[in-house]
Amino acid sequence: MAEISEDRFDSLNAKVDDLIELCVEMKRENQALKANESSWQAERKELLERNREAKSKLESILVRLKAMDNS
Repeated sequence: MAEISEDRFDSLNAKVDDLIELCVEMKRENQALKANESSWQAERKELLERNREAKSKLESILVRLKAMDNS
């Protein structure tokens, strides 16, 4: 079996360290993205509910206006 030179071993070791560092960084970024996604989903849910409420109020006003017009 061929022996690996010390320089080549050091180079491979440095690359492995870089990969580990990259994985840690990507994991941190992924967690931040998931937190942002969760926040945006909650905000979207709230906005959809507010939109439904506004639509319901508007429909109620339109019904009352039509009733007044028909009187």
